[in-house]
Amino acid sequence: MSDAPPSDTESLLACEECLAPSEAFAVVGNETRLSILEALWTLDRPAAFSDIRREVGMSDSAQFNYHLSKLRGQFIHKTDDGYEFRAAGRSVIAAVLSGTLNQDPSLEPFTVAGSCLSCDGPLEAVYEDERIEIRCRDCERSHGGYAFPPGGIEDRTREELMAAFNQRARHLSCLSADGVCPDCSGRMETHLADVRDTDDPERVRVEHECQRCHHSIRSSVGLVLLDDARIVSFYQDHDIDLNSVPFWTLDWCVSDRHTTVERSSDPWRLTLSIPLDDEQLVLDLDGDLSVLAAERRPV
Repeated sequence: MSDAPPSDTESLLACEECLAPSEAFAVVGNETRLSILEALWTLDRPAAFSDIRREVGMSDSAQFNYHLSKLRGQFIHKTDDGYEFRAAGRSVIAAVLSGTLNQDPSLEPFTVAGSCLSCDGPLEAVYEDERIEIRCRDCERSHGGYAFPPGGIEDRTREELMAAFNQRARHLSCLSADGVCPDCSGRMETHLADVRDTDDPERVRVEHECQRCHHSIRSSVGLVLLDDARIVSFYQDHDIDLNSVPFWTLDWCVSDRHTTVERSSDPWRLTLSIPLDDEQLVLDLDGDLSVLAAERRPV
């Protein structure tokens, strides 16, 4: 094997002993091994063999060691301080705790803050297939929807649930725009799509897609820029904490009625105008949604 370092174009992941997906699922499909991972999560620290066995409640030391050895390498590893999670092991338990693997809850639609951009009707939250969508009760226009694991519903009031959803949607959109897949941390690519000739009510749409797992997210131009420092400061100057405002109540964030497409081919050029009280913040954007210029103007 060559000792030469990998080139810039060569994959950093080269693992001759990695488990095939089917083998990996078979390893953690055993009840005892899953209990070991749960015990390590509960202990929340590097743990000794005896501490984990005591937490699992298994008296047969040899049998316990057998199952522990099956997890070593891919799911846990041993350090000088004890056994610790590897990323795969933590992901398995996180999936269980989130409810993704063992829950399928449903919620009756309930009213949320804001009104419909199209008909001024009331908005409601709908939870289906591990996804929360905000839509108009009257005309059913969508005001945004994102995946939300079932575990996030537990022990939360409706108000707490929607506050959590508001933050999660911001996180998913911003992480995707930064080029990191929210699901697998793979490379996320972003491009703009001209949707004027489709059934989409908007004219332009932002599409993110992971080049590794093909997870995709769609959003408006405004949602991608929701955490932009210029926009946050603009709201702060009007005594509004933008972080606490439900994104689905911001028309510039969930529609493109304040987005002007100056040119819809490479290179793209767009303008986003955000009105607030007696002034507006006007942002000039390129095809990567980078801000080229920002100016405050009176309304």
